[in-house]
Amino acid sequence: MIEVGISGFGDFEIAQVVFDVNGTLAADGVLLEGVAEKLAALRERVAVHLLTADTHGGQAAIDEALGFAADRIAPGDEPAQKARFVQALGAEGTVAIGNGANDEAMLRVSAIGIAVLGREGLCVETLNAADVVVGDIHDALDLLLKPRRLVATLRR
Repeated sequence: MIEVGISGFGDFEIAQVVFDVNGTLAADGVLLEGVAEKLAALRERVAVHLLTADTHGGQAAIDEALGFAADRIAPGDEPAQKARFVQALGAEGTVAIGNGANDEAMLRVSAIGIAVLGREGLCVETLNAADVVVGDIHDALDLLLKPRRLVATLRR
């Protein structure tokens, strides 16, 4: 669990983090360098969930590299599926991280939404739904591994 109190924003007990895969943790279906190690460190503190439509067909290799499997979403109404997943976990204790249009709803319903401006870009609607925007996935992971960074960014 990650406990963080952010003046003017809220007190959080983060029990899980939900990640979009392609465009966030991976580029063109290939896990980005250094992500596996940081996800392993994060999994020592919270439950980590990956959501994917497996657009590039590389999820099996990503699952193997990480040592756990992503949850697959079905084609059609992907934003609602991702939001429902976060809500089922308990949105008040969930951080959601993504970059695409289908990530907007999960960032909006989560306790803290983090948008990643990666190689694939960042959807404007997802940007507007986020509480924090970072330059790459390593910055997003570091916000959670070093939660005082969240405090510094979000306090009011």
